[in-house]
Amino acid sequence: MLTNVESLINDSFGPKGTPERDSLEERAELFVITEMIKEARREAHLTQAQLAERIGAKKGYISRIENGKTDIQLRTLKRIVEKGLGKKLKLVFE
Repeated sequence: MLTNVESLINDSFGPKGTPERDSLEERAELFVITEMIKEARREAHLTQAQLAERIGAKKGYISRIENGKTDIQLRTLKRIVEKGLGKKLKLVFE
């Protein structure tokens, strides 16, 4: 029998709006952002150290961001994307 993803998530983490589900969704969103940063950095042919230098940070900080080990402030995300990667940051509220 096939089970859809929503049912599996509900069974494991509860329905939307529960603390466990909210935590899962927050971690998933952070994962997506960190993967986007990694992919853009690699497409720009930059090392973590080079990206860090462009934004005035340390390589270890970029590593922690890319590995989801630290929260990232919007100001820092903007600096990474625009100054470090030469892209435009666009936020969408749905």
